Amino acid sequence: MPDFFPTHCELTLGEIATLTQAEPRPGVPLERRIIDIAPLDVARGSDIAFLDNAKYLDALARTHAGACLLTPRFAAMAPAGLPVLVTAEPYRAFIAVARALFPSSLRPSSLFRTTGRATGAQVHPSARIEAGVTIDPLAVIGPGAEIGGGTLIAAGAVLGPNVAIGRDCAIGAGVTVQHSLIGDRVIIHPGARIGQDGFGFLPSPQGHQKIPQHRRVIIQDDVEIGANTTIDRGSTRDTVIGEGTKIDNLVQIAHNVSIGRHCLIAGQTGISGSAQVGDFVMMGGQVGLADHVTIGSGAMLGAQSGVMSEVPARERYIGSPAEPVRDFMKGVATLRRLARGQKKADPNGDTQ
Repeated sequence: MPDFFPTHCELTLGEIATLTQAEPRPGVPLERRIIDIAPLDVARGSDIAFLDNAKYLDALARTHAGACLLTPRFAAMAPAGLPVLVTAEPYRAFIAVARALFPSSLRPSSLFRTTGRATGAQVHPSARIEAGVTIDPLAVIGPGAEIGGGTLIAAGAVLGPNVAIGRDCAIGAGVTVQHSLIGDRVIIHPGARIGQDGFGFLPSPQGHQKIPQHRRVIIQDDVEIGANTTIDRGSTRDTVIGEGTKIDNLVQIAHNVSIGRHCLIAGQTGISGSAQVGDFVMMGGQVGLADHVTIGSGAMLGAQSGVMSEVPARERYIGSPAEPVRDFMKGVATLRRLARGQKKADPNGDTQ
């Protein structure tokens, strides 16, 4: 079978302890080499695993891993022959090891294994391309576009006129970018659509009149955008995605939306026009935001929340229509009490 992400290096347990600041249990063979990561139940002697949930203690007892990252609590339960590295945050340490072993998995690479500009790429003569840019076959770069050094433009991607892409970005296969300015170290996964028309129409008895969508999309540094996500350009103001924000696959972000820094937005979320989202906001899957709502910084929205009014900073909301979690849970508890009461009153389930 092909190895799509070969190991970048090998790490000894001593090097892993230094990298993660974990404490080796006495007797750990610090010279042992680790070449892969794996779950406890399938790990081999050259793999490292982790445990931070008591649910998997049975797997810990049977594991054949070459080493395991454990909290002090679980370290005492580990089999005697298992090399243990003790850390307060095993999963965080596990991810640090994974990143060191497989750095090529952190961002898209050339699908054609191209260096420089591939034959078959179409680059307008007026486009400005810095040194170190990789352009795969069938990519199209429009007039006046700018691309910073170290950036990848994958196969079939299209950059429209005057689009600016910063340094060390990765624009995935089949992506289209129009009317947009993109910062450094931005990753856009395959099939995403950035900068197309927003959904703006003026209804009337004679039909729906199109509203001009003539602003831009601004994507700041270190943003990641998932596959087949769409971000519409603005109509009266720019659509803005703040630095460090991570957006999942299949998300829709409408015109004039402003999203703050370091937000996390899960798949199938839909954000309507002119919504304002603060910094460090987290949204679960299939969240829906009505137009013009404001979400305060640090707020958390549970999966499938339907948000129709403002959410204060650092609040946790869930439900449709969304409400504070404590109120939602009170409502659920009340319904359950009513259901139990009805069952007691009519134990046969007969309807009147």
